[in-house]
Amino acid sequence: MLPRETLATAQIPGGDTLTLISHGRDFVIMLGRDELMGTRMQFSEEQLAELTLAELARPKPRVLIGGYGMGFTFRAALAHLPEGGSVTVAEVVPEILDWARGPLSELTGRSLSDPRGEVVLCDVAALIDDANDGTLPKWDAILLDVDNGPDGIVRDQNSRLYTRTGLAKAREALNAGGILAIWSAAPDHKFTVRLKEAGFAVDVRAVRARPNNKGPRHTIWFARKS
Repeated sequence: MLPRETLATAQIPGGDTLTLISHGRDFVIMLGRDELMGTRMQFSEEQLAELTLAELARPKPRVLIGGYGMGFTFRAALAHLPEGGSVTVAEVVPEILDWARGPLSELTGRSLSDPRGEVVLCDVAALIDDANDGTLPKWDAILLDVDNGPDGIVRDQNSRLYTRTGLAKAREALNAGGILAIWSAAPDHKFTVRLKEAGFAVDVRAVRARPNNKGPRHTIWFARKS
């Protein structure tokens, strides 16, 4: 059996410790003792971006992603981005980018130097607020993968994103026809209801963690602003 090797650790502001682990050719980021993400199950996080952009179908979209992680969603967004579009990622842990440029550089490739994208070290809620107060233009899509579902497990502050108030702010930060897409490790019927109560038209899809219909099923909510 291949041993697991701890490569680095990082403290989440207001949260637990992240640990980057190598396991043979694969990498895993742990949140405390729980696996947060890994290179063996990245397909559904890529689908978060690909399916959103396919549903959005508009020229020059402005896309906001909450959480860089291993960059799966960011790279998929760049790969499927229409001409003239842009992708902004909000990440609260600076060491995540050090890992992307260091141990995970082969995975990262040239994505962090792509002129169509940028990673901002801040809370995604701040960029949502900026779109609401006019500091930034409104977004065409907001993709959230900052937790393993609509609950602030990574840090308590994230819980506000999934409240009725947080969802209302996200809706207000979108252009008409824009999409709020949220990744989750499991379904949550109550959250579906909350999205609808916030005024979204909601489509819930189960997506496999690996290509070719393999791996566990993850959930993605696609909530459109009318």
